[in-house]
Amino acid sequence: MRRIALLLAALAVPAAAGPPGFADWPPLATRFESTGGGGWIIDGYDPVRRGALCTTDFAAISPDGQRFENAAEFDAVPVAGGVLCENGRWRAKDGSGQGTTPLRVFIRADGARFRSP
Repeated sequence: MRRIALLLAALAVPAAAGPPGFADWPPLATRFESTGGGGWIIDGYDPVRRGALCTTDFAAISPDGQRFENAAEFDAVPVAGGVLCENGRWRAKDGSGQGTTPLRVFIRADGARFRSP
């Protein structure tokens, strides 16, 4: 009987640890190198969940220092322990461009944010 109780307790630990992998992703900084590369920097990236979306305003800074104001939105998918922001779309605030991003963000229930590797 005691062995069964220990086995059940051991099996319950991984489930209590939260969603697999998301909290193992690197923390999301508000400033980071663009997923598109080329020396571009993303600045002011602070996604929050708003209903069915995760949204953030941000600036893309070119290698020569020009600053371009943008907005991004992701689908907000509830997962154990928080929300996964995926299927990201961005647009330039001046209407000069738009696109998608492979970046995914996990927002843990306590507000901590992590970015896909």
